[in-house]
Amino acid sequence: MNIFSTYLKKIKIIIQKSANDKNLILPDNLNGINVDIPPQKFDGDISTNVAMVLSKPNKLPPLEIAENLKNLLIKNDENIEKIEIVKPGFINIKFNNHFWDTFLKNIINIKNYGSLNENKNKYLIEFVSANPTGPLHVGHCRGAILGDVISNLLKFNNNDVTKEYYVNDHGNQILHFTKSVYLRIREIVFNEEFPFDNSDLYPGAYLIDIAKNIVSKNKDMDFSNFDNISKNLTILSVDESLQLIKENLNNLGIIHDNFSSERDLVENNEVEKVIDKLKSNNFVYNGKIKAPEGEDNKNWIERDQLLFKSTEFGDDKDRALQKSDNTWTYFAGDVAYHNNKLNRDYDILINILGSDHAGYIKRITSVVEALSGQKGKLVCKVSQLVKLIKDGKPFKMSKRKGDYITVEDLITEVGKDATRFIMLNRSSDAELDFDFTKVKEKSKDNPLYYVQYCYARICSVFRNLNININDEITINDKLNYTDDEIKIFRKISEWPKCIEIANNKLEPHRLPVFLYELSSDFHSYWNMGKDNEEKRFIDKNGSIKIEKLVFLKSISNVIKTGMNILGVDTPERM
Repeated sequence: MNIFSTYLKKIKIIIQKSANDKNLILPDNLNGINVDIPPQKFDGDISTNVAMVLSKPNKLPPLEIAENLKNLLIKNDENIEKIEIVKPGFINIKFNNHFWDTFLKNIINIKNYGSLNENKNKYLIEFVSANPTGPLHVGHCRGAILGDVISNLLKFNNNDVTKEYYVNDHGNQILHFTKSVYLRIREIVFNEEFPFDNSDLYPGAYLIDIAKNIVSKNKDMDFSNFDNISKNLTILSVDESLQLIKENLNNLGIIHDNFSSERDLVENNEVEKVIDKLKSNNFVYNGKIKAPEGEDNKNWIERDQLLFKSTEFGDDKDRALQKSDNTWTYFAGDVAYHNNKLNRDYDILINILGSDHAGYIKRITSVVEALSGQKGKLVCKVSQLVKLIKDGKPFKMSKRKGDYITVEDLITEVGKDATRFIMLNRSSDAELDFDFTKVKEKSKDNPLYYVQYCYARICSVFRNLNININDEITINDKLNYTDDEIKIFRKISEWPKCIEIANNKLEPHRLPVFLYELSSDFHSYWNMGKDNEEKRFIDKNGSIKIEKLVFLKSISNVIKTGMNILGVDTPERM
């Protein structure tokens, strides 16, 4: 039961009836009417702006309309205890105990409470897509978890979701990586020293294992000459590195559906094909790009080159598709990849980008609009930087030097659950401090512990009563609750709204924040039982009232549902 969508429908029915009775004039579109959570300072369960929406067509002050609607709502709904009108015309509605009785009976045994009932879409979400040159580091971790949980959230709302990793297995970085692997192989086979002074190479120790695996699996391969085996060695090196990356992701609880190869796009001439497509639609031309502003432009040479008309789609300048040597730019390869995505007939494309790619959004959304004819077909979310803190000091990372903090290091230190929960605990567009000390604390200051402990406490009550927490509860009697309990039910009723906003805005951080708030409310209630026998769940006779059982079950269902979406465990004992 989503009380917000339910009452939005009720309000629209009431005002439609009033319009039919010639008491109200309705605007052409009622989409502006909302039912939301009222501010905490007001004593209400839901709030609506309907009076402000109706003010203009009726040429009446919102407060006057609100007073008229107040009477209509009370007359037509026995569940309303009181209505408060707040300037400039908000209608705040508070429900009676009968409403909460019905509400709990409706949601108590629903496994997917909060799931949206809307038109479903087919999504392709691309995330991580780190160069396959070594294990994932913490810089990839936040984006990986963000993409995975957005996927889980969309699936929870019954959308069709495909998770994809774009493998950048073409270009200079892959050539340098393959050369690095080769020199590690020569270190093993020919006892040669690795040239650590070469800045183009990847010196990380992880390359030794990659080299050993290639040698052991390819005993007949002649490693004496790089040129003779470079193509085959590139494939082997990338495959080994990808296997390492997949293990990293799997340990984070992440499994992609597809791995799409840049090399395949290049070899299938997909870049040339999409450029021809853009040319046929007059979206490219030969022109000059001015030197970037604010940079040292002494060596900048303006020249004619193939440009995409991205300014026609809101970008600040047109973008180059070819380099000075007539090879394709990185952007051209991305154009081909996104054309490939579009050809697979998804409703919506989602890209999770690192903070270093934020400036890339305008150009890639522009080209998707040009290729598809649809604005908003591609949605980009940026995952900002993570600062690792240990013993009050920051960790430094450097992929080139090989002394960076890997995803495996992080999981080994704090575990999968802490990694996922804390990485999601703040909006992805804000930098995040990941404090190793705090995530290990067993206190309110550790949000993961506090939420898991809430669920474990509830499980302990069910265990002591010899009741399976996963079993359905049959309710025959009327339920009566205190104000302290209704306060928590009010929070539970907000769960579908939290899901809705998180889904529509692709902001999964709203879920762990909500779960922490709900857990805090529960722990506060639990602690009341120390001094107030009425607040205790199991009485002195070792039994429990049906009200208390439903109370616990409703909280545990939301916690379990939310943690499942986040990909975090809910232990029954702690």
